[in-house]
Amino acid sequence: MTFEGRAPYASDPARSRGREFAMDQGAARGPRSAFQRDRDRIIHSIAFRRLRHKTQVFIAPDGDHYRVRLTHSLEVAQIGRVIARALGLDEDLTEALCLAHDIGHPPFGHAGEDALEEAMAGAGGFDHNANTLRVLMRLESPYCGHEGLNLSWETLEGLAKHNGPILQPAWALAELDRAYPLDLTTYASLEAQVAAISDDIAYDNHDIDDGLRAGFLNIDDLMQLPSVADQWRGIERRHPGAPQDRMLRELVRGQIGRMVNDVIAESRARIAQSGVASVEDVRAADRPLATFSSAMGEEERALKQFMYDRLYLHEEQCATADRARAVIAELFAAYAQNPSKLPESWRTSLPEAEPARTRHIADFISGMTDRYAIDSYASLFGKTPEGLRNV
Repeated sequence: MTFEGRAPYASDPARSRGREFAMDQGAARGPRSAFQRDRDRIIHSIAFRRLRHKTQVFIAPDGDHYRVRLTHSLEVAQIGRVIARALGLDEDLTEALCLAHDIGHPPFGHAGEDALEEAMAGAGGFDHNANTLRVLMRLESPYCGHEGLNLSWETLEGLAKHNGPILQPAWALAELDRAYPLDLTTYASLEAQVAAISDDIAYDNHDIDDGLRAGFLNIDDLMQLPSVADQWRGIERRHPGAPQDRMLRELVRGQIGRMVNDVIAESRARIAQSGVASVEDVRAADRPLATFSSAMGEEERALKQFMYDRLYLHEEQCATADRARAVIAELFAAYAQNPSKLPESWRTSLPEAEPARTRHIADFISGMTDRYAIDSYASLFGKTPEGLRNV
């Protein structure tokens, strides 16, 4: 299979470092590259399907129009493919990384993560990114011959360090790295860097859309950001008299376009300046090569701070998150005190010794969707937890 237009610094599936477990080539299904197989394995996984009912911004939303982890991941993949194509990178690896990047999130988003981190304080803690690798390499095991999805080295490497080198990995990632070394102290491929910046672009702007829809934000709030105000005035000039809801969606689209174009231009400049001629040169570089320009980086940080002040740390959001943390903490305590309440498959495989025992319970809870966590709580305590939905 040939791939036209690939840059010399792009990842090449024909030169993949392989997989943790040797694959029987005679069992290959269809003419796919290594990275296409990874993408398909991710899409067909149970963990990916569960993202449909996992929190993005709003916990267990009732409204059909709000984003969840699944729709967010699809939007990240769309942005990532555009940037990857413009830079001559492998689109399939980029897409696989974008689709899988949030698979390790527990129910209720960061509120659930905080609860598991506290519950596992004596067992090494909890980190959703390391948990993504744990799910894909050990917990999701649909194959007869090995644990995990057995993804390529490049996909696992990109998921492990898409935000940069890791010098002191926590227990989960350290354990996996010992079994299958991922060169944690270097930068990841450009495909992984593109996936990371695409994540930022997606949630920076789509969270605005959801915040406006939910009534936590309004256009007057957004006008406090000079760059957004400039965009809005331009939309008013181009579309006088247009309905405000359409203008708001035009604003979000425009913001995404500006950020994508900025990343492409800045990345091209950095790649040229660095002189990288291979993916190994990319890994050996002393800085990320796919990123925002200095000006856009400042603008993006201001937008993030605004979103934290007005949406993520909104009083009502914080109150809902507190209730969600309590639900996860109580679930964890209940299963730890009475493991007979675990489903049979999890109960029979429960380790006797610590910290494996605590980590096993955390594995079970982290795989829950929002609604499964709510149903499990109701089953254990005889009542449905209140106040978990604010949209």
